[in-house]
Amino acid sequence: MGIDERTRGLAAKMRAFQESAGRAGPAATASYSLIGSIGLFGGIGYVLDAWLETAPKFLLGGLLIGVGAGLYLLAKTVWRR
Repeated sequence: MGIDERTRGLAAKMRAFQESAGRAGPAATASYSLIGSIGLFGGIGYVLDAWLETAPKFLLGGLLIGVGAGLYLLAKTVWRR
């Protein structure tokens, strides 16, 4: 097996990897948006609860807003295709 054959084989594998990664990009973006929005709004609710001493009210509200925003971003990504 010569160097040219190995180089061509490696180049073909790298092209296939790039195509796979390109196709997976929107799914990764959608999942990170969903997780990120839940974490962000839940964190804001947690901080507000700790600051105002209102137990789980703002945390639950923040989580619900985060789920809603995350699902909106997920749907926007899915319907774009």
